[in-house]
Amino acid sequence: MKKSILFVLLIGFSTLAFAQESEVIRLSEPVQVTENHEVFGAEVDTWGESTSLKSIIENEEDLSGKTVTLETEIAEVCQKKGCFFVANEGSYSARITFKDYGFFIPTDSKGKKVTLIGTFEVKELTEEKAKHYAEDAGNNPDAIKGPQKEYSIVATSVKVPKIL
Repeated sequence: MKKSILFVLLIGFSTLAFAQESEVIRLSEPVQVTENHEVFGAEVDTWGESTSLKSIIENEEDLSGKTVTLETEIAEVCQKKGCFFVANEGSYSARITFKDYGFFIPTDSKGKKVTLIGTFEVKELTEEKAKHYAEDAGNNPDAIKGPQKEYSIVATSVKVPKIL
């Protein structure tokens, strides 16, 4: 009897813990909504032609400080607020943040292919800042050693599909 009660309690607590981890956080309302997607940040009339992350990074000197339109898959999302995400394309990656910390994306956006408009930058992160970002993304901060070169885009708008 005691083992049965313990088993039921254990299952109940693990289910509760899992439910809390998978709760979607949406701190921003979309500014545009269609049947297929939501736009967070500033409204966009015309998205224009997007480029690849590989192309942006390979042309970092020419594009640094310039506005880019990028279509990319979200590899990781800040699980605390949705205040940043990491875009990956093959061996290329960039941190995407949001202009003036003014909007966020849903925390369940990982794996979705998004389109964004923003300013491309190349930065050097301190080890402390890189560890903070790793922790926010749910990764092991102890794996970070020394300053890190970071490609980033400060987005003004992000178009997120409603399904994967």
